[in-house]
Amino acid sequence: METIIPITGNVKYSITIDPTVWIFDDRRIDLDTYFVTEQVEFDEMEDYKERMGKHWSREIMEGATYPPTLQTEKKYEKQKMLTGTFGMIIEPFLKNAEPAADAENIILVTSEGEFEFPISDAKELIFQFSLKGKPLKEDGPVYVLKKDGSNLDSPIKGVTSIRIS
Repeated sequence: METIIPITGNVKYSITIDPTVWIFDDRRIDLDTYFVTEQVEFDEMEDYKERMGKHWSREIMEGATYPPTLQTEKKYEKQKMLTGTFGMIIEPFLKNAEPAADAENIILVTSEGEFEFPISDAKELIFQFSLKGKPLKEDGPVYVLKKDGSNLDSPIKGVTSIRIS
């Protein structure tokens, strides 16, 4: 099974994505909780600025402090990575490929056929790349889920490439 997924077609840059390294990516989402909790859209840069401002103010007032539970948090994170089910939002990868202004569709090429979506709906798609801590080797390397969870029981499997038309 090939684990590299190319994004080609009507894009400025043809790119490849490797789901086997996403477990280390901070953008990964925990699919065990994603579909059961309310999702709130926010601007990452604004959130970052706000958190850094609060951190800076606290350090000026109190001095730098290091949490006593840092080792415990790292242990928990490692355990979660070994047993969790994770995914990645597709949208950032499409932005990197820079679809042409006249691009209309995203086509997921799979071992079972092709699945076509309007490119405007691509932000509503998630690549699931692990299940209970294991990569999706049998019919992977990724499953494609909708953000609303409507195809959770029947995801698109066996994605071999993505074509923009």
